[in-house]
Amino acid sequence: MRWSEWSVVCASVLALHVPAAAAQAPAAAAAQAPTAAAATTPPKSESPADPLARDTPRGTMLGFLHAARKGEFAVARQYLDTDRDEAAGQALARRLFAVLDAKLPPRLTQISDDPLGSRNPLSPHLEVVGAIESANGEVEVVLERVERRGRDPIWLFSNATLRAVPALYEEVSSREAARQLPAFVDQRGIGGLKRVEWLLVLGGIPLFFIGTALLNRLLVPIVRPVWRRFAADATRPVTNLIPLPARLLMFALASQWLLPTAPLSLRVRQFCSSAAGALAIGAVVSLLIMLNAELERVLQRRISPGDPTTTAALLRVLRRVADVAYVVAGLGLMLQHFGVDPTPTLAGVGVGGIAVALAAQKTLENVIAGASLIFDQAVKVGDFLKIGETAGTVEHIGLRSIRIRTPDRTVVSIPNGQIAGATLETMSARDKFWFHPDVRLRYDTTPAQLRRVLDGCRQLLAANPSVMREDQRVRFHRVAPYSFDVEIFAYVVARDWNEFLQVQEQLLFGVTEVVDRSGTALALPYQTTYLAGREHQEATTVRSRLDPGR
Repeated sequence: MRWSEWSVVCASVLALHVPAAAAQAPAAAAAQAPTAAAATTPPKSESPADPLARDTPRGTMLGFLHAARKGEFAVARQYLDTDRDEAAGQALARRLFAVLDAKLPPRLTQISDDPLGSRNPLSPHLEVVGAIESANGEVEVVLERVERRGRDPIWLFSNATLRAVPALYEEVSSREAARQLPAFVDQRGIGGLKRVEWLLVLGGIPLFFIGTALLNRLLVPIVRPVWRRFAADATRPVTNLIPLPARLLMFALASQWLLPTAPLSLRVRQFCSSAAGALAIGAVVSLLIMLNAELERVLQRRISPGDPTTTAALLRVLRRVADVAYVVAGLGLMLQHFGVDPTPTLAGVGVGGIAVALAAQKTLENVIAGASLIFDQAVKVGDFLKIGETAGTVEHIGLRSIRIRTPDRTVVSIPNGQIAGATLETMSARDKFWFHPDVRLRYDTTPAQLRRVLDGCRQLLAANPSVMREDQRVRFHRVAPYSFDVEIFAYVVARDWNEFLQVQEQLLFGVTEVVDRSGTALALPYQTTYLAGREHQEATTVRSRLDPGR
């Protein structure tokens, strides 16, 4: 499966399962708390956990909703900070549940799960869990941290919130009475939900996607001529302007906009809100991954034809790294959306990343060095390089190493990390070739002969069209131990090394002809040895010729 498909599937799974688990957790904790307390004996220094999970704001809210939804208003009354009698308290709990179920914003997963709450510096003992729209303005639903003698504090619905419940309940009752839904759809069905809720949820989703499919069909004929005129790759067919991630994002935004106006219970609105948020995150991640793929295709079309394979491999690696970064960021946002602190997970990922980086230090060094070589274009396929003692033609530039074909026809692989720290000499990048032989003439060469050699070499360079006119130099520059040295300095313009060797051969033949016409000859290395004996007072000079190749 593609990255985009995986991200959408993960978002859907989390959206389906996390809200239900979050809603059932407080009830399960409340039901199992006595059993767990009986099975395990806590230390005497620690206070037992509250059996109704009222030790955190989120536990209080979810526990109250779960008890009231099951009709256990005797239990739900224990979440209220009120001194009313049992019957009045249960009636107040019933009305509070009706108000919350009809008008509370679906942000239960964003309620603090810390025993101390969100720690508002102005009111640290209060926690605002939402605001309800009413005829007289917004009414905040507030939980208050209540101290108990000898026991840990608990969070209860505050007195200020409870005083506003009767007026809010009247508004909710009048709105439901004015709605006048048919009795068939207003009855409760599967899962305790009303049939109208099932119809809105199950009927709205297919209708929305059918509408987006029709919109896509209408837009394709309109956009196709514009695409053929202005697109860089006009041969690609235009068949889908609204891909699946874009449709999911549109659905998430539309559902968040329509949820407050729909006659849905808090449980359904919370599920739809959580699912819409998860789908929005997954859709954005998928769209970013698709944008990465499109950007990779655009860059590949602009790659120079000299070495497309290596640059394409590097682009693929960079794209995968970006895709992984998008997925990790999406998972972090997903956890935060469902009220889970992603900090420990990110810390674990960071420690694991450091361990992997240390273990793959050399590999990462070679990959980074290879990327820098490719982007800087310091080395290209076909270049003739000299790296230390190795010389040859570059055959392949990879993310880990470079392969060089030597003149002996062997292949040498050099890691990119070594090349990044070495001195590269690119022979094939020369714009001109240096012709600089030293002509050594014999000691018996006369000054006239030496001048004829200098003039002949100058004329030889001037007559050759491949020799640059600038920087030409022919000079008698040194009296060596056994020769007169003439320096020839010039640059030859040639396409490659073979052409330069051909021009150099012609010039060297011309130099030997100039020396021969001048009446002199090239010097050979020699030395003079003087021998003196006891009986012979005269010196005998022996001139021995040495090997010319020395």
